[in-house]
Amino acid sequence: MRRILLYIIILTTGLIFLGRLFYLQVVDDSFAVRSNNNAVKVVYDYPQRGYIYDRDGKLMVSNQPSYDVMVIPRNLKAFDTTELCNIVSLERKELERRLDKAKIYSPFLPSVIVPQLTKSEYAFLQEKMRNYEGFYIQKRSLRDYHVDHSANVLGFIAEVSPNTIKNNPYYTSGDLIGRKGVESVYEDTLRGVKGVKYIQKDKLNRDIGPYKDGIYDTLPERGKDITISVDSDLQAYGEYLMTNKRGGIIAIEPSSGEILSMITAPTYDPSDLVGRKRSPNFSKMWLDSTARPLYDRSILAQYPPGSPFKTMNALIALQEGVVDTDDTFSCHHGYSYGRGRKMGCHSHSSPLAMTQGIAQSCNSYFAQVYRKIIEKYPTPQEGMDAWHNHVASFGLGDYMGNDLSTGRPGKIPTSEYYNKIYDYPNYKWFATATLSNAIGQGEVLLTPIQLANMTATIANRGWYYTPHMIKEIDGKAITDENFTKKHHTTIDPENFEPVVEGMHQVYKNGTASALQIDGIEIAGKTGTAENFVRVDGKRMQLTDHSIFVAFAPVDDPKIAIAVFVENGYWGGRYGGKIASLMIEKYLKGTITRTDLEKFIMDPKNSLEDEYEKPYSGEPFLINDGKKNGWL
Repeated sequence: MRRILLYIIILTTGLIFLGRLFYLQVVDDSFAVRSNNNAVKVVYDYPQRGYIYDRDGKLMVSNQPSYDVMVIPRNLKAFDTTELCNIVSLERKELERRLDKAKIYSPFLPSVIVPQLTKSEYAFLQEKMRNYEGFYIQKRSLRDYHVDHSANVLGFIAEVSPNTIKNNPYYTSGDLIGRKGVESVYEDTLRGVKGVKYIQKDKLNRDIGPYKDGIYDTLPERGKDITISVDSDLQAYGEYLMTNKRGGIIAIEPSSGEILSMITAPTYDPSDLVGRKRSPNFSKMWLDSTARPLYDRSILAQYPPGSPFKTMNALIALQEGVVDTDDTFSCHHGYSYGRGRKMGCHSHSSPLAMTQGIAQSCNSYFAQVYRKIIEKYPTPQEGMDAWHNHVASFGLGDYMGNDLSTGRPGKIPTSEYYNKIYDYPNYKWFATATLSNAIGQGEVLLTPIQLANMTATIANRGWYYTPHMIKEIDGKAITDENFTKKHHTTIDPENFEPVVEGMHQVYKNGTASALQIDGIEIAGKTGTAENFVRVDGKRMQLTDHSIFVAFAPVDDPKIAIAVFVENGYWGGRYGGKIASLMIEKYLKGTITRTDLEKFIMDPKNSLEDEYEKPYSGEPFLINDGKKNGWL
């Protein structure tokens, strides 16, 4: 028995050794990699990143040379740290921290120690590189911006994160990657493909030539150029008009869904995030929790849409057959409903039919129309769901599936939502409990891009393409079905004409009659939305937002636009003027309504003081719907 046990032990031990030997020689290549790392140096040849052009072929972004100081920790020899720190303008403790980080990443692989040297720093350091064994200089390119606008559109490039390196084998420590905007969304297209050179080293760690005569070396592949749909001149003009204001603007070409401008305010010069100044500038903007220049309000901010949403309720009412264009409703400075409650309205003629109901932005008209929509059905739940389905067919209340890196879904309430908040069936709610939806207040929230898409859909009389930024890749038009497939709403085309005419009358004799542009027939809608914020835990009502939507020309739309100006008082004061000016800029190329531009840009009309009021304690101008009527 003992002899058998001894044989078993010997046999088992032998099998373990054989298994371990097989694993080390066949399965595990870590020692082979380590051996190769000792004998072969890998040098990457970074490609030129693709250029970015605007819709008319204007160059917006190209490249400029950059030089990174790299290190392979295992190859380091003693060097004059004081001298190196002086050359690259780096504190000694920071240099030591970066070297420690490089060792943790890999003793054998290169890491960036000092990124993005200037040309003068590079020239001076190059002469002394023989004194710093283990270091070398890697040439690559940084972005070179030919415009001082469109930062939120273009995005920026920055050093890749450890998490990305872990999940994507293409990237190594120190690589640059697109962040935000088209740089992020089209990273795979723009970045190209790195080339690789394998350099043989001798036993003294000296370079002796290409490894195996360079048979494994590859050349870099330049990134592809892209053309985006933005009109650079229109974008610059919109950002100019939003000086000293906060908000978002989206302009869309209705016939294609291409985004003509995507403006957020405040913003920044994209060159502020290039080179070694990127880090302090980014930190400064990131920590600005008041103005939030890194926050793209055009696609992220969710606002009550205000009166422009009345056009949606008009369309649903026509489709549901609960009103026709000749039905009139009276307005006595508002609409009274339930237990003494009243929805206020401004002074205008009464009664009104649909066209003038839109043109004069009558709250009473749309409150009664909304009730007819919901109360058509046996229960308010059924009515609310029918209403919701119509609204959702315009792409509202959900992510739109565009090619922008971020976005928000907005909010279009459902019967399930109201059942929860009103504790149904313990409490029965009716159409009057949701009446603020009639005028784009209450639970309805939209982003500027959603409101612009709604406007483009009305301009098209019932269909839209998903809004998108890409136009061409390497000179070839896009074929992505996501952006070339028409989406049709639940509203029949013939029901759009009365609403379009109502929006046209907004400019002719309605709430935007003072904003007409000679030679351009525009359809639009003013909007004012209540604005609340929490300060020190207390809900505070601030000055109302100014909102405006429009498209032009009425019969052959080339541009649809939505403008949100935070704390802008009422729709025509800021939003309407900005929208009219941008339409004229795009369609004519020049500005004739210089009076509107002068008002917008007058320092006395800056809204910076409004944005300080929550902190300064100054009172706000609160629109109660009687003076300005939620126009």
